[in-house]
Amino acid sequence: MKVNASASVLMFVFILLAAALFVFLLTLVIRALLKYLRSKDVREEKAAVKQSLGEALKKRRTECKMTQEFVAEALGVSRQAVSKWEQGLSDPSTSNLLALAKLYKISAEELLREVV
Repeated sequence: MKVNASASVLMFVFILLAAALFVFLLTLVIRALLKYLRSKDVREEKAAVKQSLGEALKKRRTECKMTQEFVAEALGVSRQAVSKWEQGLSDPSTSNLLALAKLYKISAEELLREVV
C-alpha cells in the first residue's frame, strides 16, 4: 500500500506543477497580447515614418530625373529593392541610405530631415 500512496502523492504533485506551469504560460500570453494592443500608436507611427522615408526617397529620385533602374544599378541592388524602399515596405541599410544621399547630391542628414 505504501507504493500506491507515494505514487498518488507524486501524481498529485505532478498535476499541481503542470497546472502552475499552464497558469504561468497563460499569464505570459495575456501580458504579451495586452502589450501588443497598447502599442497600436507606436506601430502606426512607425508605419507613417517608414512611409514618409519612402516618399522622401521617391521625391528626391524624381527631382533628380532618375529611374528606379538607374538608382538600383548605381547602388548595386535590385530595382525591386528600390521600389520597396519607396513604398515603405522595407528600409535601406545605412550604407545604402548614405549612397542614396550621395547619388541625389544631398547629405544624409538633409534626406532624413524630410522624414516626419
